[in-house]
Amino acid sequence: MNLQSGPPRALEARYYTDPEIFRTEQRDLLATTWQFAGHASQVEKPGDYFVFEIAGQSLFCVRGRDNEVRAFYNVCQHRAHELVQGSGNARLLVCPYHAWTYELSGALRAGPNTAAVPGFDRNEICLTAVPVEDFLGFLFVNLDPEAQPMDSWFPGVRAELSAYVPQIERLKPLEWVEIQERCNWKVSVENYSECYHCQLNHPTFSGGVVKPETYDIRPQGHCLRHTTQCQNLERMTYAIDLEANEHAGDYSSWFLWPLFSFQVYPGNVLNTYHWRPGAVDAVTVWRGWYTVDGVDSDDIRRLAVQDRATTVEEDIHLVESVQRGLGSRGYNPGPLVIDPRGGVKSEHSLATLQGWMRAAIDGA
Repeated sequence: MNLQSGPPRALEARYYTDPEIFRTEQRDLLATTWQFAGHASQVEKPGDYFVFEIAGQSLFCVRGRDNEVRAFYNVCQHRAHELVQGSGNARLLVCPYHAWTYELSGALRAGPNTAAVPGFDRNEICLTAVPVEDFLGFLFVNLDPEAQPMDSWFPGVRAELSAYVPQIERLKPLEWVEIQERCNWKVSVENYSECYHCQLNHPTFSGGVVKPETYDIRPQGHCLRHTTQCQNLERMTYAIDLEANEHAGDYSSWFLWPLFSFQVYPGNVLNTYHWRPGAVDAVTVWRGWYTVDGVDSDDIRRLAVQDRATTVEEDIHLVESVQRGLGSRGYNPGPLVIDPRGGVKSEHSLATLQGWMRAAIDGA
């Protein structure tokens, strides 16, 4: 059979099980795409900083005295000691090894006895910066110094999110839910990027929030945009003011390739997914829940608990079973179910997603 003449087939198992492919992704994919670092509320004041990791590299964000948020590799330019740990506030960045001291802008300020070194010019030394963008309060970095701006990668998303969550730039994290999944990160992302499985496996989500027959997922640059009509809004477990704005009764999601998604529930409730690959067969999924100014909300906390106990728990079993199946000698990748009309029972979004995956891994 000529596979090229038939429907596209799912990726071969090696894409999810081969440690060498995982290393390639770290080097060639995660280091050249926009990655979530943290929330702007973590660096509200000049001198606030926090450390994070991308593609095996330690980095940190810091707010300067000019109110600019910058991101740097977390390494002293003297003899490579890490500069900072965790999070905090600092007037200057002082390396704990030899006390070389940097301004919040990254420029070297001083080092013990460096004035005695002939030809030493501190103006030539600066921490290595990486591009950083504040995307509606969410900080993203790209290790590629020539990276195109996020609006080029994800056209229209900034404006759409602002419409669906009118107060998004006032939001602060209220609760983080950490989920460990014993699977390759792409298995988890693929599961999120199709709703072919929803009616069978997510009764709460498909019966109480979305109207499955209207669910569709379409590419938008390097974003997969999820849209649907909602149902049973009167049965939601929290109050919704449908007159608040035009999207108060809507659900939508924006998956930003490769590891982050914004998801909006009815009532303009924002939550996020952040996939953090740990190994070829392990990923941590951070679910973020937000409120205006970070004000505590019993409704949002209950929603986070309900989500963890239903959709999230259901997905853990699905993706871990898939990972085990990918190790089976009996698995031969089947054709994707692609309906030209799109819709909930079509995997056209997976064809797009797997095309991005192949391009990233194989350069195809």
